[in-house]
Amino acid sequence: MDYFAALDLKLLRERYPVGQAFMDRYVGMSKDELFAIQNERFLELMGAGWKVPFYQRHWGAAGIEPGDIKSLEDITRLPTYSKDDLMASVEKYPPLGDFNLFDTYPEDQRPPLVFQTTSGTTGRPQPLLYGPMTREVQNLLLGRLYQMQGLTNRDVVHSVYGHGTVNGGHYIREAVSHWVGAQFLSAGTGIETRSAKQVELMRDFGVTAIVGFGDYIRKLAIVAKEAGFEPGRDIPVRMISGHLGSETAEGLGALWGGAQVFDWYGVGDTGAITGQGADRTGQHIMEDAQYVELLDVDTHEPVADGELGDLVCTCLYTTDVFPIIRFNTHDVTRVKSGDNPLNLPFRQTEGFLGRSDNMVKLRGINIYPQGIGAVLSAGFAETNGEYFCEVVTHPDRAEMTVHVEATNGSTELSSAMEDLLRSRLGVQIEVKLCAPGATAEVTQLEKRQKPIRLVKRAAEGVDA
Repeated sequence: MDYFAALDLKLLRERYPVGQAFMDRYVGMSKDELFAIQNERFLELMGAGWKVPFYQRHWGAAGIEPGDIKSLEDITRLPTYSKDDLMASVEKYPPLGDFNLFDTYPEDQRPPLVFQTTSGTTGRPQPLLYGPMTREVQNLLLGRLYQMQGLTNRDVVHSVYGHGTVNGGHYIREAVSHWVGAQFLSAGTGIETRSAKQVELMRDFGVTAIVGFGDYIRKLAIVAKEAGFEPGRDIPVRMISGHLGSETAEGLGALWGGAQVFDWYGVGDTGAITGQGADRTGQHIMEDAQYVELLDVDTHEPVADGELGDLVCTCLYTTDVFPIIRFNTHDVTRVKSGDNPLNLPFRQTEGFLGRSDNMVKLRGINIYPQGIGAVLSAGFAETNGEYFCEVVTHPDRAEMTVHVEATNGSTELSSAMEDLLRSRLGVQIEVKLCAPGATAEVTQLEKRQKPIRLVKRAAEGVDA
C-alpha cells in the first residue's frame, strides 16, 4: 500500500477543515458540541490504543481494563507517559519499540511509515512514527495555523528548521507545501546553509515570511545588516512564525523592519498543538484534534486556569500507526481564562514557558531557564538575547549563573540584571556578562535547531 492509497483525503478534510472552512465550522460553536466531537474521536482512538502492546502493558499496570474508559470524562483514570517510557520500549523492543499498530494489519494493508526522530535536545533521539493519516492531519493543523496568521500561497517562505533525521524541517515543508501552497526555501540551520548565504538567498528570492526558532531568526537579521542588507526593505519580510524562546515579538519584529511575529507550539510526537491567530492574544488549542490537560509538575493533579502545569496531550486523530494518549510533553504553560477572542470554542494557552525536566530548584523556588532570556531581553537593550544558564550543584544547594552576551560589560549592568531577576523570580542569580558571540560554543546556535540554554555540573568533590 502506498502513501496516497492509505490516506483518506475526503475524511481528513471533513473532520479537520482548514482556512475559511475551519472558521465557518467552529466560530460560535458551543463547548458542549465541541466535547461531543472530541468524545467520539477519543473513543475511536481508545479502540486503537487497546491494540498496542505498549498501552496494554502501561494501562494494565495501572489496573485499567478494556471497558473501564467509557468517555473522555474518564481520561484521567489513564496513566500519563513520557519520552522516558517510549525510550524504555525502544530499549526492550528495538529498533522502534512496541508502541505501534504494525502487527495488527494484514501484510498487504499495513500503511507506509513516515519515520523521523526528535532532535535529542534532552537525551538520545526518540523514533517518531507516523502513518499517512496522522502525518497529514499534523501537516494540516500547522497549515491551518499559518493561514490564521495570514500566510498565503503568494508568500515566499524561508525555513530555518533543521533537517536530516530530525522531524522539524521536513514537517514544516510538508505543512507549507501541502496546505498553504507557498514557495518554500528549506535553508535549514546555520550548519546546513551558512548564515551569510541564507541572507543572500532571502534577498535574491524576495522572502516575505520566515519560519523557525526566534533565536536564529534574530541572528539572521544581524547577519543581514552586516552584509549591507536592510531587513524589511532589501529583504521584504512581512511576517515571522515560529517559536520565540527568549525573544519578544516586538523586538524580533523590529529587527526585521516591522514584520508581524507569531508564536506557535508543538512537539515532534504531536505536531502543532497551539498557535496564535491574527488576534495574537494567546495560543489557540486546536481542540478538534488535540485534547490538552495541564497537570501540576510535582503532584500530577490538574491545575486551574492561570496556573503553571505540564502540558499533557492526547492526539484524537492518531489511529493508524501510533495512538498518542496522555503524552506528558514536560513543557510548561498556562491556560488563559476568559472567552476566546475569535469566538471559537477553543481554549488558549500562554505558549511555551519552559521545560519541567529542565526546571532548577533554587532555595525552594522553581526556575525555568528558558524564561530567563525573555526577562533580560525585555529589560535591557544592551543584550542581544544570547545567554545560557550554568547550574552548579553543591552538597546542600544549587547555584545558578547566567552568562549573557552584552555590548556593555559594566558591573552596573550585571547588577541591574541581577536585581531584575531577583524581583521577578524571587531568588538571587548571578549574572556574568560576555562579548557578543561568546556563548555560541556552549549554545551551539549555528548548529542546532534548538540552542542549549542550560548546562549543569557538580561542584568539586560532589558526585555528578
